Amino acid sequence: MKILQILVTLIFSILAVEHAFYGYLRMDAITIILIVIAFIPWLREIIQSIELPGGVKVELREFQKVTKEAENAGLIEAGGLLGKTVINAKAPKYSFQLVANEDPKLALAGLRIEIEKRLDDIAERHELSISRKGIKTLLMTLTENNLLTVKEKMVLDNLVDLLNNAVHAKNVDNDAALWALDIGPQILRSLDKKIK
Repeated sequence: MKILQILVTLIFSILAVEHAFYGYLRMDAITIILIVIAFIPWLREIIQSIELPGGVKVELREFQKVTKEAENAGLIEAGGLLGKTVINAKAPKYSFQLVANEDPKLALAGLRIEIEKRLDDIAERHELSISRKGIKTLLMTLTENNLLTVKEKMVLDNLVDLLNNAVHAKNVDNDAALWALDIGPQILRSLDKKIK
């Protein structure tokens, strides 16, 4: 990751300097944007998101926050596998894993569908009336019936919001797709245990 950070900073710094010299040392908007882009990789831990002209939005910290919340709620193991996923191309377990590399948005939408499907199964298993209820109402119903803890409900509520926002964003960060591959299956396994 460090090599990529250095490479991005180096390339955009060179472009900024070249543009400034070409413009007779004027600091115009393009030069400033190039400088900002050059330093974005080093600001990942500080900045939540950056929106650049043209509608390009870079999501950086939301998924890390949900991961910590999920660890605290017991939905995933502490320390997770973030960034270390080994994908078996022959037999991915979940449908969203099939498309994560080609279409991060579709992968995140798939994860959201898998989560909702499991919540429906938990409710059905406990004979709760869930017909035509939205996921927010479903989460509340499961919590009121002690099938989810308040912490679990809050994490899943935040996660669903985050997945919905990512699906509707113009651009989705590749880190979001990696997160879906790493942490998503752990959350689904936790929900599967509640079904059984």
